[in-house]
Amino acid sequence: MSAGDLESALALSRSGAGAWTAHADPNYESANGMFGGWTAAMLLRAVCAEVDSKAAPSALTVNFVHKIEPGSDLLIRTRRVGGGRSVGYWQSELTTADITLAVATVVLTERRETDGHLEVKMPDAPDPASLIAVHAAPGPSGERVSDRPIFGLPPFNQESTYSTSWVRETSGRSVDHAQLALLADHRAPRSFFWSDGPRPSSTLTLSVYFHATESELAAVGDDEILSEAFGTRGADSTSEEHLRLWSRRGALLATSVQMAWFK
Repeated sequence: MSAGDLESALALSRSGAGAWTAHADPNYESANGMFGGWTAAMLLRAVCAEVDSKAAPSALTVNFVHKIEPGSDLLIRTRRVGGGRSVGYWQSELTTADITLAVATVVLTERRETDGHLEVKMPDAPDPASLIAVHAAPGPSGERVSDRPIFGLPPFNQESTYSTSWVRETSGRSVDHAQLALLADHRAPRSFFWSDGPRPSSTLTLSVYFHATESELAAVGDDEILSEAFGTRGADSTSEEHLRLWSRRGALLATSVQMAWFK
């Protein structure tokens, strides 16, 4: 598989001021419409394409409004809604035929070296080469991400919703913020874990927080990333779910939280 696969799927063409056209590549179709991680990556990429500064994504929140049909042509509109010299707030909207399909807010910041802290620790994990690679997610999008399960998978009849696995987007494309957004939505719904099999589930809203420095991203290249996922509570058809993405070297690259719907 070549690096052009994901790059082509994330391709944008400018159609006007703050307006971009895109194509819903069927290679990134999930069980029901386009994969949510692809949608998040597209909305983020459109904003980044508008920026002519060194600002990098710090936060992304996507609300998934309607199903995106694979093979459809799409319009993405972006606009800066506020901010200053160091922080910019943006909105990105994905539409077709004047129907809003997904809306995102993006926060861009100009990073400066400071002191800091890290409250969480990367879990112990075996070398990914010692584990069997599977393509666990349904639909063609699942074929685009290699998954090497460590703990908590397969996700059925489990006492806990906690799981870990090595994941890797298989086109050979080096990891960037858009690719982290894509991987942040790659994990089994936590509602599977207290069930005896798959059940209908979809993402209502997904937030991704980007922590990786430029040098930490460069060090990852197209290597495996440790995905650590867990839920907080699922009840009355909604489930809050968290995820952390770690580099092999132990850098916390991104975290995410999403609210999922299930039945």
